[in-house]
Amino acid sequence: MTRNLHGQVVEEIGSAIVGGKLHPGDPLPGEAQLAAQMEVSRTILREALKVLAAKGLIETRQKTGMRVRDPRFWNHLDPDVLTWRCAAMPTEDFVGKLVEMREIIEPAACMAAARRRDPEQLAAIGEALDAMEESADLDAWAEADLRFHEAVLAATNNELLSSLFSVIETALATFFVMSARSAKNFKYALPHHRAVYEAIRRRRPNEAAQAMRTMIDDSRANMRKGRKK
Repeated sequence: MTRNLHGQVVEEIGSAIVGGKLHPGDPLPGEAQLAAQMEVSRTILREALKVLAAKGLIETRQKTGMRVRDPRFWNHLDPDVLTWRCAAMPTEDFVGKLVEMREIIEPAACMAAARRRDPEQLAAIGEALDAMEESADLDAWAEADLRFHEAVLAATNNELLSSLFSVIETALATFFVMSARSAKNFKYALPHHRAVYEAIRRRRPNEAAQAMRTMIDDSRANMRKGRKK
């Protein structure tokens, strides 16, 4: 129960900060007042505040007390911070940064996967592609889409690259759902995924990278159209 209360406090304050209800420089109430407001013990509150400070969201200064930190100090790759940011309506600026992140990471990952993948890793990419094709709704599509991109990163056989998936999973899931919702048919990107798979299967690194760039460019264009509607 204590752990649940601790998590609830982290969630409530963290989402308020990242979601914009609390602004950079805003003071938080004193420890006693905040604990009373949240109906938790001061011990639980202190532990939650330590977690939020470790995420870069708050800081404590002598005389001025606890304050919300500027976003440039936030740990933007922290899974909770990403979740809170994606739960709030993602801004066009944030979506642009997601696209840029994908442009930097995924074409290079496709090149590495085309060079190094083994039969089992190729099969995992193919199974995710099949699941995308068979998906009956947006949720099933998004889940299979995530599996596809996770399998590509795993096929690089670079543990640093493949470990990135657990960090950016929430952001990618948000991006894929937003992109699919913007299209008339949520399976519109299936041919792009198939092109990536085929290039990796044929061990053609440059083609794999270009297929991924085309996929990302098309997603960006599709989302822009959706925002103009």
